[in-house]
Amino acid sequence: MVKLSVIVPFYNVQQYAPDTLKSLRANARDDFEFVFVDDCSKDETPDILERAAKELQGAGGVGRVVHVRHEVNGGLATARNTGIDAATGEYLTFLDGDDWLAPGYYARLVAAIEELGCDFVRTDHVQCTARARSIHRVPHGLRDVVMKPRDAILPADRSTSVDYPYAWAGVYHRRLVDKGLLHFTDGLRTAEDRPWIWRLHREAESFAAVSLLGVFYRRGVASSLTQIGDVRQLDFIRAFDQVIRETAQDPEAEKLLPKAVRTYCAIISHHLGSIERFEPSVARKLKAMSAAALKRMPQHVLDDALDSMDIERATRLRRLRRRSVSAGEVAA
Repeated sequence: MVKLSVIVPFYNVQQYAPDTLKSLRANARDDFEFVFVDDCSKDETPDILERAAKELQGAGGVGRVVHVRHEVNGGLATARNTGIDAATGEYLTFLDGDDWLAPGYYARLVAAIEELGCDFVRTDHVQCTARARSIHRVPHGLRDVVMKPRDAILPADRSTSVDYPYAWAGVYHRRLVDKGLLHFTDGLRTAEDRPWIWRLHREAESFAAVSLLGVFYRRGVASSLTQIGDVRQLDFIRAFDQVIRETAQDPEAEKLLPKAVRTYCAIISHHLGSIERFEPSVARKLKAMSAAALKRMPQHVLDDALDSMDIERATRLRRLRRRSVSAGEVAA
């Protein structure tokens, strides 16, 4: 019986993959499996993965290594879904191909969720930018306490567990796969974890946050979408449209929508505030799509959200809200 499946998508990370793979070796156990998904890399990543898969399996100490290669690049959400479909473990977790782990971290992670007996567990992490290191905590005060995930969504005006969407910062019981809650929205190129974390918190039955550090998240990678101002960044609009649409269908929609709308507004404002990093055509499309998104939101909820925000962000969004947008601008 495989206890834990570790799903690791890779895409053009030849510079970082050796560190990632080395840290996985330091977490191997004979009841763990590693699922490598190469998302049609164009550099040396496929060769690195092929050698690593053979070495890991040949050296023993890890129960199973699965190596899957996409013939067409599908993005992180699609790659993770491929890994979920290939995984056989009782528990599942994720790691990105340019991040790394502390030795023995996964054994402690599995012990935590087994002791708590909940659907999923969320963990803290270490953010790494160049040589700087900083600890980032799950924005949830109660630790090692099992509770209903939807009770951790609010309040609307403070950072909560749904604002900490990192899939690799936790571990998930297989019953979430069986219930259709663990897969990502296929094809999303960015913000793929936003509809995912909201769905988990609305529909899973139990979760807990634990003070466990072991994932080292590499920021500032030149090939990361967060560093590239091309049209793929605009998928955040499709992602948050999904959050709003699905939350509006929830029995407690009136209670939860203010949080969803306010978060969406904050993300739009964030992108507008750094619009100079986008290519000019993408910047124009960002403004048009964001204005259209504001018009799609429940307007009374949007009014309250804007009233609750600081003057700079509220003014920026109100100005955008007044903009007249044609269908051609949004589709261009």
